[in-house]
Amino acid sequence: MIRLEKFGKEDFDQLINWIDSEALMINWSGSLFSFPLNTDSLLWYIEDTNDIETSDAFVYKAIDVDTNKTIGHISLGGISRKNNSARISRVLVGNKEDKNKGYGAQMVNAVLKIGFETLKLHRITLGIYDDNPAAVKCYQNCGFVTEGIQRDVLLYNGRYRSIIEMSMLEDEWRKLQES
Repeated sequence: MIRLEKFGKEDFDQLINWIDSEALMINWSGSLFSFPLNTDSLLWYIEDTNDIETSDAFVYKAIDVDTNKTIGHISLGGISRKNNSARISRVLVGNKEDKNKGYGAQMVNAVLKIGFETLKLHRITLGIYDDNPAAVKCYQNCGFVTEGIQRDVLLYNGRYRSIIEMSMLEDEWRKLQES
C-alpha cells in the first residue's frame, strides 16, 4: 500500500537521481522539462501547488506505508474548477526494483480518490505515449477509457510519438468503488 504526500524541496534530489536519462525525462514529462532535471525547474514546478482551495495542481510523492520508502511521483494538474476536471501527469515509479509491483496503479487510484472524493471532480484525463504498453495496461486496469489518439505530437530522436488520450468520469469511479 502507498500513501501520497506533498512533493517538496526535500524530495528534489531523489527525483533528479531517478530521472537519469533524456529518454526517461521525455517519458515522464514530455517537453515540459529539459534534461538534466534541476532544482530551478523543480522550484517552478511546485510553485503554487497543493492548496486545496486555490491550486490548479497537486504534486505528490508516493510512499510505501510498510517501509516508509518513497517509491514514486505523480501529479494531478490542469484543474478546472469551472468544468470540474483535471489531468493526471508525470507518473513515475522511481527505482527499477519497485517496478511491476502494482505501485503505479496504487498511485493512480490514490490520485483518483483525491480528485473524485476530495476535489469533487467530474472528469479526470491523462495521456500516455503509444509506445508504453505497460502504462496503457495499468491505466486500463484502473478503469480509464481510451478516447482517442493525438498523432505524432512529439519528435524525439528522429521519430514521432503519438499520445493515447484516456479519461474517467465520476460515475465510472463510483461504480469501481462499489465492486
